[in-house]
Amino acid sequence: MYELALRIGFSLLVIFGLMWGLARLVRRPMGSGRHHGPLLSVLNRQQLSRGAAVTVVRVADRAIILGVTDQQVSLLGEADLEDFELHHTPHRDHLAVPEGELDLPDAHPVKASGRLDGSILSPRTWTSTIDFLRDRTTRR
Repeated sequence: MYELALRIGFSLLVIFGLMWGLARLVRRPMGSGRHHGPLLSVLNRQQLSRGAAVTVVRVADRAIILGVTDQQVSLLGEADLEDFELHHTPHRDHLAVPEGELDLPDAHPVKASGRLDGSILSPRTWTSTIDFLRDRTTRR
């Protein structure tokens, strides 16, 4: 009886060891170490509708334009890879005010009602917000 339990235990150990080894082999990426850069990457994507998009994919040294839907992927054409490469331009903050041009008073002007004009507490702010939302949600 003891010998049978030992045989079954050893057999299970061998089977689990083989399964673990195969799982590690399958998990390893195919062809790792052969290339130095990404051979496949998404360069750009434009959503057309809820289930459709046009995608530009880099495959090796080519840019391929694909139509992607929920059901299929269609080849639309090819483009120059240079058109989709990132061109780094220095970022300029358009809202930044150059130093010295901003002349703020020591305190904000307070209206007679005691509230700041343009403040979140101002009735004018809430009225304009409601008008904006009403305009955006009405059916035409």
